[in-house]
Amino acid sequence: MVDTMAPLHAFTRTSRPQGTRGKRTGTPAPSADTALPADDHVLLDVPDDSLGHALLGAAAGDPAPAAELLAATRRQAAWEHRDRYVRRLAAFARSRPEWLDAWRSRAPRDPDALLVDAQRAVDRAWDSPARADLLREVSPLITAAARADHRDPVPWRLALDHARGARAGHTYVEELWAAAVRRAPHHPGCHVAALRYLASCWHGSHRECFDFAETAAQDAPESSLTQALPLRAAFGYLTDGCGPAVERARLDAAADRAAVLSARLPSAQPWPAELRNLLAYVLVRLGRSRDALEQFRLTGPYATSFPWDRDADDPLGRFLEVRQEVLRAVVSGAGTSGTDASGMVSGRPGSERRGRPEPGGH
Repeated sequence: MVDTMAPLHAFTRTSRPQGTRGKRTGTPAPSADTALPADDHVLLDVPDDSLGHALLGAAAGDPAPAAELLAATRRQAAWEHRDRYVRRLAAFARSRPEWLDAWRSRAPRDPDALLVDAQRAVDRAWDSPARADLLREVSPLITAAARADHRDPVPWRLALDHARGARAGHTYVEELWAAAVRRAPHHPGCHVAALRYLASCWHGSHRECFDFAETAAQDAPESSLTQALPLRAAFGYLTDGCGPAVERARLDAAADRAAVLSARLPSAQPWPAELRNLLAYVLVRLGRSRDALEQFRLTGPYATSFPWDRDADDPLGRFLEVRQEVLRAVVSGAGTSGTDASGMVSGRPGSERRGRPEPGGH
């Protein structure tokens, strides 16, 4: 592999600063009786109604609801939802494969079945000690999924994840990246995959990852989840154990940008839950308990395994524990200290990583 510090020119675009960078959200101080769902009403990794219907069908051995759901995402060019659905369906197929195997047998060239199968194959290979070798064997399946619908950016997100695991060189990854952004210039999944590739190559060089993430966010539409890419860079920095310090203002700006996006999205809905759970986690690490409490309020009863599973084997229990500690900190007036509040989320910049991967992106 070429020098990991070599510049990746294809990953760089001219910045066009927008007003959201560095803008503080000004979250008002919540009252002591801030309404949060009761602990026994909080659910983990809840699918939205459409995905839930597809998963119920798959559990009964019927791939038709999943096929209808993914076909609709292609017709509507709903690539963000498609990416999320593919990850969840592939994860389900790893433990309950019959429905997907039947789908593939009946429609071997179906672009949706091909994509779910390719995601399943990459996930399965990723967990093996022989990861690099097994991932190389998966390449034809990813290629078939990409060729099945030339508009779809999701196979290219999967190809970027695959390339990182297979330790592909920069030139090849730049070609994948160019193909991905031609199809969807601001697709969040492709940007997260690219950020993870850069983080693995530039391990400890968090400023370069922030440069990429901030540029992508500045270019993205206001409603795109790519606006939260700097938050991913901040999470990587806060949970890493190496590299020079990143300015506190840059971390706060990443959280502020994500908070502006969160405020635009519907509250107490399943699909924005991962963004809000991640944002709450980062805000707690930054000692901004009042702002974290606002994200717990907005996410409502929807907890996600990531990022809480990096600190505990029981992510739902960890979510509830931190949520309660955040509320206590705010009520006691300790919500704006700028440091970790009550040790709610373990570690500081420079602490050891637990090494848990992010979901779907390894």
